Amino acid sequence: MASIESISAEEIKRKSMAELKNDIMALDKESFLRLYPLFREDKRKNTALLLERKRKELQKEEKERERIEGMLLYEKALWEKGCHFVAGIDEVGRGPLAGPVVSASVIMKPDSRIFYVNDSKKVTPKLRESLFDQILKEAVEVKVTAVNNKIIDEINIYEATKLSMEECIRKMRQKPDHILIDAIKLERVFIPQTSIIKGDSKSYSIACASIIAKVFRDRLMDTYDRKYPEYGFSRHKGYPTKEHIEAIRKYGYLDIHRRTFQVKF
Repeated sequence: MASIESISAEEIKRKSMAELKNDIMALDKESFLRLYPLFREDKRKNTALLLERKRKELQKEEKERERIEGMLLYEKALWEKGCHFVAGIDEVGRGPLAGPVVSASVIMKPDSRIFYVNDSKKVTPKLRESLFDQILKEAVEVKVTAVNNKIIDEINIYEATKLSMEECIRKMRQKPDHILIDAIKLERVFIPQTSIIKGDSKSYSIACASIIAKVFRDRLMDTYDRKYPEYGFSRHKGYPTKEHIEAIRKYGYLDIHRRTFQVKF
């Protein structure tokens, strides 16, 4: 950015709009604020439009940065107490008629700040896939556990959910100093833990776990869709949609269906 840092007002006026766009959109916040008055000397309308576009982009980034910092309040408090490895845990798949319940446990690096991490239900499928890859790169460790429909039928969905979470913790090579969990208490895990209502919207670590679990399970249901295309699993992921219920009515239950979940025909 050395060339743009030393640019003059006259040089700016001689630049094409394509060149100015590249220069302005590449500026960080500090450089933008410092060079803004210089760019404003160029009275071309498109220059003003580019500056306003960049201003809004930086404003959006700052708002997102503040949101992410707000989601790290639980983690920061624990880090300050000496808990270096804080694991977030969440599950997905408690409501479907088919497939497993999946839990993920994630320990994120303290300097991780992945924009747009949130409760997986609030994130688009395309963005979830991108976040999934970023989380894997920035995590200290990630573990995923799936408990199948047969075990769900045996011990009920709530106990199966806790079992999947407990297995995640047990399999972690790096033992957590503290666990942040979305709305569940793990009585059989003897590690300090905090249960947070709507934790996937309030804790960065839990939100990361939510995304990992969601993408993992969605990909699994996509494999079932290829095996049983008439059921439409890639569209409803096993949840009790009208399409899914009609498929059960027409083709019957599969081995992956939860028999203890009542379906009204």
